[in-house]
Amino acid sequence: MSLLPSLSGLLLPGLLKALFLSLNVSIDDRQFEKNRRDGSCLFTFWHGKMICGWLLARHLFADRNIHAVISLSSDGEILSRTLHGLGFSLIRGSSSRGSDNVKESMNRELDKKGIVAITPDGPRGPLHSFKYGTLRLASQRGIPIIFASIHYSKAITLKSWDHFEIPLPFSRVNIALHRIEVPAMKDQDELAAYEQRLSKHLAHDRNGNDNP
Repeated sequence: MSLLPSLSGLLLPGLLKALFLSLNVSIDDRQFEKNRRDGSCLFTFWHGKMICGWLLARHLFADRNIHAVISLSSDGEILSRTLHGLGFSLIRGSSSRGSDNVKESMNRELDKKGIVAITPDGPRGPLHSFKYGTLRLASQRGIPIIFASIHYSKAITLKSWDHFEIPLPFSRVNIALHRIEVPAMKDQDELAAYEQRLSKHLAHDRNGNDNP
């Protein structure tokens, strides 16, 4: 068995915490206070921004249990051990593997007014596109999606499908939290049209209650 997953659970949580503490983070969170205290929500950010995204979730919901949805891939195993070390509970699976179990687990935690964190374009893309399951769940349950738009002033960008970014220590990070109220959807075509409008809308980083 590879030592990498085990080492990730021991080393990466501390390294990531140290990196996050070094960053000059500015957060626009005007629409967020209710969910911070007691409301359930889906907390989301793009897959390529996950270094700051996961730590941001832990920072915003410091006194609450957060359930992270992580794929069953080998990369997901490394991430799951890291997030466990950061204090997350784990829901393992994706849209392609274990999707029924993921949906059941997400619903169970949301029934208890829990927080579920997910990268909506992961684990394989398309880039910056919400998976239909995330939008459908928010629509059916009438719960908000809190989307974190994250921008680094200085970062290393990898040549991966998600344009994965590693912020440099002491760089500035501007974050805008968007509260998205997903309307009722009558069919798959309406869901697809909404997803396209939403992805385009988020690219402009507008603040407030986002309803494309």
